[in-house]
Amino acid sequence: MRPLVDAASTVLFDFDGPLCALFHGRPAPQVAERLRTLGDGFDEGGESKRWLPDTRDPYVILASALSSGRSRELTTLLEKALTEEESEAAPLAYPTPYADRLVHTLRATGRRLAVATNNSPSAVERYLRTRATDEVFAGHVHGRTPDELRLKPDPYCLERALASTATAPADALMIGDAARDFEAARALGVPFLGYASTEGKAARLRAAGAEHVVDSLAPVLRAVDPAARV
Repeated sequence: MRPLVDAASTVLFDFDGPLCALFHGRPAPQVAERLRTLGDGFDEGGESKRWLPDTRDPYVILASALSSGRSRELTTLLEKALTEEESEAAPLAYPTPYADRLVHTLRATGRRLAVATNNSPSAVERYLRTRATDEVFAGHVHGRTPDELRLKPDPYCLERALASTATAPADALMIGDAARDFEAARALGVPFLGYASTEGKAARLRAAGAEHVVDSLAPVLRAVDPAARV
């Protein structure tokens, strides 16, 4: 853990998971069902209904719509609905234990920080303001927008984060909680640390190829600051 952290001049965080539980107030399965209902009810020349996957993950719903090749109007509708859900959820999001301390400690030790996420940047920034960490990430929140619907495992948001912090891939560290985070980091040669709040998430990260996985950010904080009391 210590060599992995010591080698990083910049740390890229996924948002939902490593920094907070975004849908703590309104569970993600409810959000996924809203998107699925919108998509299945969208009239595109009488095509069959219930074509979106039966998943609890709203980002899989959006990604499926994008990959289906259906109309831009539909994907815009789904992205807008998801952004609304994220923005409403942001003030009620539950902070990941030790995340705020880790962010401030990384900054205090001279690291550059960025967010590279499939979430809407406006929702991320709204949450960061509630935690007084918005200035730490100012200018370095990179997520999807209506004009750039490129979701991880596409590494586009990581590319933007590396560019905005003027960091070479080998000098960064990505902290993510999903296989898509690992795959995006691997595509660019960015070292990766998995955060898994459950055994299931840990298993999926390891199955994807992640070598370094933790179930708490406490050891990461201690790796940055051995004197930290956790």
